[in-house]
Amino acid sequence: MDWLALQDRMPRDRALPERCFRLSALESVLDGRHYDVLRYPFSAERNGAGEYVPLDERRPSVRSNLCRVVVEDSVSLLFSEGHWPTIQVSDARTATALETICQASALKQTMLEAATRGSVGSVVVLMRVVDGRIFFDVLRTAYLTPVWSSSDPRELSELIERYRVKAEDLLAQGHAVEPGGDYWFERHWDDRVETWYLPYRDGADRKIDVERSGEHGLGFVPAVWIRNLPASCDMREGPDGGCTFQAAIDTVIETDYLLSQAGRGLKYGSDPTLVLKDPGLGIPQGSAAHVGGASNALMLPPEGDAKLLEINGNAAAAVLAHVQQLRAIALEAMHGNRAQSDRLGAAQSGRAIELMCQGLIWLADRLRISYGEYGLVSLLRKICLASRRLEGGLVVGDAHVTDLDDAGLSLSWPDWFPMGPQDRQAQADALGRLVEGGIMTQAAAERIIGRSYGISVMLGGGT
Repeated sequence: MDWLALQDRMPRDRALPERCFRLSALESVLDGRHYDVLRYPFSAERNGAGEYVPLDERRPSVRSNLCRVVVEDSVSLLFSEGHWPTIQVSDARTATALETICQASALKQTMLEAATRGSVGSVVVLMRVVDGRIFFDVLRTAYLTPVWSSSDPRELSELIERYRVKAEDLLAQGHAVEPGGDYWFERHWDDRVETWYLPYRDGADRKIDVERSGEHGLGFVPAVWIRNLPASCDMREGPDGGCTFQAAIDTVIETDYLLSQAGRGLKYGSDPTLVLKDPGLGIPQGSAAHVGGASNALMLPPEGDAKLLEINGNAAAAVLAHVQQLRAIALEAMHGNRAQSDRLGAAQSGRAIELMCQGLIWLADRLRISYGEYGLVSLLRKICLASRRLEGGLVVGDAHVTDLDDAGLSLSWPDWFPMGPQDRQAQADALGRLVEGGIMTQAAAERIIGRSYGISVMLGGGT
């Protein structure tokens, strides 16, 4: 069974756009839920009527979830604690304020979640300002519809969220609805207000939920739409980018079924079926074999034979070798890490590890453009803009900050892997010669080397 056949078994709401179903299906792969639509477990060879259950109707007993592994590995190289970029801006006061806001609002965790959820194609990071404090939330885009600005195709002019929800779930959240059936849940964001609508059924009129709606006063849509692995930055070409792992889904499905079947074969090899020939059973001449007896042995008619139904152990070894090849193909398709850690004989330098993980680094390097230059930078610019638009500014620590200047805002990314002693010595010698020769300033050298030694260098100026 391939990915297209598995998608045909998934439930689909025809009232929603096709991209909603596609993104939801990819999210099920990311979460490891894509086999849940299959009715029978892998051990169920026959259904209640005694009919044989084909393999493609059974849930694999082994789920490698290799797609999630590659996504988490690439995201770790992107926004983990050791790979979080340094914020650079011309104004030193703004740089300090942005670093403080990132820590207070848990922006690192938000971007980790956004890069993971966005691996299916796109993600939205929503910004809220409550009493001067900034909060972030990650929204899945399967139920979101963007409206782009005519003057800047990277900016939202409106964001619409709409999906079906059970009446019981609405009642649990305090909505006054009639029990039973489905309702539409909808809310909009624009540059002035956040509008909630009361849940409504098909064909009913929408009514604004006055209690939950309100003005945010920011003058821009408080959300950033991030496309995963985009071909260009023009959002009007499509709201979604490429999926990180879609090219390997078919191969991963094949791997899961092979591993499940191999495990099934090993169990049969450990407990082979006993075949008996018993003339006293009274089985008619020429009749078919059947399973019976206290030990579930296979009973044969008199003209049959007696033996043990066993599986050759070489078959299991062949399956495992084939699975290793499939795994390599899947990792190559996703640009995952194909290095074998058990083959490393000694400690390697940071540069050597980069060469071994080159494919994964190439993937993370492309993600830096999506989630760094067009994601994190856009959020930081909106923070600066909010400090100028809101009365009283933003709360940073124990003070109120206004008029943050985002001129020269950029990100400085750390090395992919920690440097070894020889790497540090070579870097120190090179930077020393550049500073002595007047090619590089002392401040620029400190900024480059500060990350390697865990030194926080807060510089507002350029190189």
